[in-house]
Amino acid sequence: MSENDAADSFSALPPPAESSPAPTPVRRRGAGGFGWLLLVLILAAAGYGYWRLQNIEQGHEATVQTEASAAQKLRDEVEALRRSADASKNEAQTLRTRLDDTAKVNESLRAQVLGLSERARLSEDAIANLAEKRLSGHDAFLLDEAELLLVLAQERYALFADPAPSLAAYRLADAALAQANDAAFASVRQSIQAEVAALGALETNSPSMAQQSLAQLRDSLAQLPSRQNNEESDKAQPGSRFARIFGQFIRIRRDDDAGGRFGRNDPLLARALLDASLRGAQGALLIRDASRWQQALTTARAQLAHDFDAAAPDVAKAQAALDALAKTAIAPPAPNVLGAALKELRNLRTTHSLQAPPAAAPAKPAAPAQPEGQS
Repeated sequence: MSENDAADSFSALPPPAESSPAPTPVRRRGAGGFGWLLLVLILAAAGYGYWRLQNIEQGHEATVQTEASAAQKLRDEVEALRRSADASKNEAQTLRTRLDDTAKVNESLRAQVLGLSERARLSEDAIANLAEKRLSGHDAFLLDEAELLLVLAQERYALFADPAPSLAAYRLADAALAQANDAAFASVRQSIQAEVAALGALETNSPSMAQQSLAQLRDSLAQLPSRQNNEESDKAQPGSRFARIFGQFIRIRRDDDAGGRFGRNDPLLARALLDASLRGAQGALLIRDASRWQQALTTARAQLAHDFDAAAPDVAKAQAALDALAKTAIAPPAPNVLGAALKELRNLRTTHSLQAPPAAAPAKPAAPAQPEGQS
């Protein structure tokens, strides 16, 4: 502000009242200092405003840059989300396609399962009908087998008096009856069990055990020590050289004792005679001849005592075995219950055959169709 402007402003003021005293005239120097002060203040305000404006512009630019970066980041995230959404949409479409295919496969499998269930039902019906038709034949076959086994068991014991094979036949017959569907034949199984128990009591004296004992005795003959006659052996020693040479080929002996029929001085002959007696005992055991059995065992015991050393442990063991065999009954009488199961089975089969309806005659097969043009 210039001095002229200040003077003009003072001149523009209204005139003072008449009653007031005259003002003191203002010095020009004081008015000029106030103007400079006002100018400084204006310049300071303008500088502060400019500085403030610059700060505002810089903050606006930083805000704009931050917003731009945030917008770019947001656009990137939106783009990533869009891609993820597209991938999820593709996967959903793929899953939907697979689900459709699976639904079609399940539908096909369901149809196949229904078809198989129908076939299984038809097969069960056919098997049930076949079982009803074949049931009587099945039971008849098992009953025939059981009857044959019971006959074999009874005849086996009657011929050989050996309970072991008869027991095996009885057990097979019981197994065959156990597979029959008709419960009326359960009483036959009880009769079979009673006969098995009766034969089991006789199995302790089974001829097969006696055969094994005789076979073991025959195998042990080579180890039995023979009885040597020292006196005769000393007398048989030739004195001359000529007698010693020809004595190896020709021997003259005299057997005038009571047991002359045994080869006492010949161990090989004694073992052969004892083996022959044991063979005779085995033959008598096979044909169940009690008299020949006892005679063969008596002869074998006499030969063992005459021709072998009774003090040897093997000879004493063989003598004890022969004594035990002599007490064995090779043909025990048949039990009273033997054959009861066979009679009961035959009676039941006869009763059932009277009650069963007559079998229908098999249908004749149809004649094959002849081709046209042939008579």
